[in-house]
Amino acid sequence: MDKNHNELSRRQFLRRLGIGSASALSLMALGPLQTFATAATPAAAPSSPRRGDDAPASGSDDIKMTYRRQNGSGENISLLGFGMMRLPREQEEVNRLVDYAIAHGVNYFDTAPMYGGGRNEAVTGAALSRHPREKYYVATKMSNQNQQLWSFGKSKEMYENSFRQLRVDYIDYYLLHSIGGGGMDALRGRFIDNGLLDFLVGERQAGRIRHLGFSYHGDVRVFDYLLDHHDEYHWDFVQIQMNYVDWRHAGRGRRRSDADAEYLYGRLEKLGIQAVVMEPIRGGGLANVADDIRRQLAEVRPDDSPATWGFRWVGSFPNILTTLSGMNRMEHLEENVRTFSPLQPCSDAENQILASIADQMAGFPTIGCTTCAYCMPCPYGVDIPGNFAFYNAAVTAGQLPLPAPTADDYGQRQEAFIAAYREALPAEKRATACTDCGQCLSKCPQQIRIPNQMSRLVELTRKRRA
Repeated sequence: MDKNHNELSRRQFLRRLGIGSASALSLMALGPLQTFATAATPAAAPSSPRRGDDAPASGSDDIKMTYRRQNGSGENISLLGFGMMRLPREQEEVNRLVDYAIAHGVNYFDTAPMYGGGRNEAVTGAALSRHPREKYYVATKMSNQNQQLWSFGKSKEMYENSFRQLRVDYIDYYLLHSIGGGGMDALRGRFIDNGLLDFLVGERQAGRIRHLGFSYHGDVRVFDYLLDHHDEYHWDFVQIQMNYVDWRHAGRGRRRSDADAEYLYGRLEKLGIQAVVMEPIRGGGLANVADDIRRQLAEVRPDDSPATWGFRWVGSFPNILTTLSGMNRMEHLEENVRTFSPLQPCSDAENQILASIADQMAGFPTIGCTTCAYCMPCPYGVDIPGNFAFYNAAVTAGQLPLPAPTADDYGQRQEAFIAAYREALPAEKRATACTDCGQCLSKCPQQIRIPNQMSRLVELTRKRRA
């Protein structure tokens, strides 16, 4: 038994997890960056992904950002994209982040009507509209996942409101949001039977949408259906989740098996449809890797963070148009800009290291939550992302009360785990408040068995009788 475990106090436990005692909400900001990708060496792509069709840096000599040319239009899109989902609350702080991003060559900004409790588009629009329109490309989405919004009228109202909130007269990149959830029935109800997809295609022809695509989570049959009809819809881009764990391990722990990112990327590349990458660090989870993995990376590039490794890997793929990072703190933004200015693609040897690490991480008993909070609010008050973030942090730090209740040190490890859990989350937000109602299941883009995972947490905090 490690002496450190015997002497682990509640405060020490929290510090080792990187968790403050104030609130579990801080768990959702774990990690130095909000976008990190890494992957096994691709089978369908070169063993060392070749550099893409990088465009020259634009404008000022001070800007060294790596750009990719958009197929068809020839637009130069920054390989680092700004994911606006998790923004600071203060408009002035958002403005400061956006100003720095644009000054350093970032020009792709991604938002959606449902982000930030419905205020995200307005906040994004207020920040971007202070800059010349040619300085940025804005992406937003048709977030009509709620069945009450499936009518053509309601969806069209959402679409038109995006223009007002973003303060634009055209939208550069427009997406069908999170297709795959709910399977083919949801796709038909949201976009096909109501004529909405035909309407959006017409809006692209009219120039109010410059590029039309979709973001994918869930049932791969929906992804395949839309690509099988590419000749009809002419997709300009597709947004996929791609990181070095999901490259070949995407289906682990899901209610139904997702397609691995390797398959998604491969299909898009064959069709000549560029990919936008989301969740390259799984909501920060892959930036907070275990110490042994961090050491493996540091032996090769001691000055690079795990997040930097991931960005370099995902940017090495030639068919990636941009990689989204939810940069809600200036230090995140500054480090990401350095990584992409310019980007240094991964070597064959580095890809082999990341492939091995991906296999290691796939075996960790973590929960595949990206803290997107689509599952929220829980009708019974459970902080679903907060619970999962705490659990995953404990796994990464090696502080889960394992291996078995019969182990000599199990009681001490469990006491430390329970004390830290109680300090991180108030009683009404813990897993014990879950009633297994199942309302969260259809909302989760990662297809996590949320009630089952809550039961796992409850079990870990249940003391055994002597």
